[in-house]
Amino acid sequence: MSFTIRPATPDDADTLVRLINALAAYERLAHASRPEAERLRAHLAADAQPRVEALLAEEAGTGRAIGFALVFPAYSTFLTNWGLYLEDLYVEPDYRGRGVGFALLQRVARLAVERGAQRLDWAVLDWNEPALAFYRRIGARPMDDWTTMRLSGDALTRLGSADGAP
Repeated sequence: MSFTIRPATPDDADTLVRLINALAAYERLAHASRPEAERLRAHLAADAQPRVEALLAEEAGTGRAIGFALVFPAYSTFLTNWGLYLEDLYVEPDYRGRGVGFALLQRVARLAVERGAQRLDWAVLDWNEPALAFYRRIGARPMDDWTTMRLSGDALTRLGSADGAP
């Protein structure tokens, strides 16, 4: 199978929304997926602050988008250096096992290396054994000594309010 990978542009926002919703369904999180094409279009703009970047994998010949990777800058205080955070990597089911995911991740790693990053971080659902096995094969290691925390909704609003009382 032949495919190409290219940087996504703001004009690709609708395509990315389709793929994001497919990823959410795969991750059993469709109920939480509410991507907005216009907002994503603005975040992909070259002058956006903050900005995200995405790569699109497209089937050769048809140009159909079959996967994506979305990244943004991260910073390590311990290394005092920038890195990349891979927010999502997704390949449509019919195209898995054909090197698309590897090629997307390799391109993300190349971006990190070209920018002088010393690391690339991401999270993976603990039940996603195919992804975990893939990541281990390429040399990634789980960070079992860290717990991902999230503050959202009312709790975020409350903490971010003037009094911030728990």
